[in-house]
Amino acid sequence: MPLTKDQQAEIDSAREQKHETRRVTVPALEEILYKALPVLDHGFVRVIDYMGDDAAIVQAARVSYGRGTKKVREDAGLIRYLMRHRHTTPFEMCEIKYHVKLPVFVARQWIRHRTANVNEYSARYSILDREFYIPAPQHLAAQSTVNRQGRGDVLEGVEAERVLALLKDDAQRNYDHYVEMLNEREDGSVIDEGKSGLARELARMNLTLNVYTQWYWKTDLHNLFHFLSLRADAHAQYEIRAYSEVMLETTKRWVPAAHEAFMDYRMGGFALSAKALEAVKRMLAGETVTAESAGMSPREWRELMSALGR
Repeated sequence: MPLTKDQQAEIDSAREQKHETRRVTVPALEEILYKALPVLDHGFVRVIDYMGDDAAIVQAARVSYGRGTKKVREDAGLIRYLMRHRHTTPFEMCEIKYHVKLPVFVARQWIRHRTANVNEYSARYSILDREFYIPAPQHLAAQSTVNRQGRGDVLEGVEAERVLALLKDDAQRNYDHYVEMLNEREDGSVIDEGKSGLARELARMNLTLNVYTQWYWKTDLHNLFHFLSLRADAHAQYEIRAYSEVMLETTKRWVPAAHEAFMDYRMGGFALSAKALEAVKRMLAGETVTAESAGMSPREWRELMSALGR
C-alpha cells in the first residue's frame, strides 16, 4: 500500500500538529491518529477524529457530571451490563471518523450500512487513480456449490493464472480507455489539444469494480459495533472483513472496556432462541434431544450444535 510523497507529507504534517484541549483524549488511539493502516493491496484505513472514550459511555449511562469516582473495574462492569442487555444509547455517545481507501465493489457492500455519515471521492470532479484490487492467490476461489453468497475451493494452476490475467488485463484496458475518453492524463494534463474529451462523470462508467475509491466515514460506537459484528464475522466476504478487522483493532485502542465486552457478547457469543434455550435445558437434564423433538429446523439445529461444540 505505497503512499505518494505528497500523501505521506500530508499525514506527517497532520501528525506533527499539537492542540491544547479540555476534551478527553485516548493515548493509545492518538498513537495511530492519521496513520494509514494498510488493507488489501492498495487500500488503507485511517482514524481521522474521534469523540469520547469508555468513561463517556459510563457517564452517559449514569447521566453524571464528571468522569466520576467509580473504579475502572466498576466502569467495565457497567459497560458489560449495557452490552449484555443491549442498552445501546450510551454507546452512541462516542463517535469516530475514518478515511478509507477501498475497491468500489467493497464500497457498494459497505454503503448498505446506512447509519453513518459518508462523503466519497467524486469521479465527477477528479480522475481516479490507476489502482485496482487484484486478489492474492489464496483468496482466488470458485463459487460455492452450497452457498450462493460464498466461496468454494481455491482455484489453482492454469485456471488461477488465467483468471488473474483477465482481472489485470481488463482493469488496465478499461482504465486506458477511461483516460483516452477523458483526453486527460492522470496528472490532469491534456493528451490531445485538438480534442475536447468526454465529461468525467460519463467516462467513469467504463471503469471496473475493482478500481479504488476513497471516502470519509463517520459513525457512533453502537453502529460501528453493529457493522463490525456483521462484517468482521468469519462468514463475511474476505475483502470487507479485512477492513473490519483493522477497524476492530482501532476500537481496542479507543475503548478497550467496550471492545472487550463486544468481543465477549457479540463476536464470541451466541444468541439462543426460545426453542434452543429449552433444548439446552432438556439436554442438561439428561434428555436426548433431536431437531425434530426440539421443533427446530435442520439449519437452526446445526448452528446450535456447532455453538455448543457438539
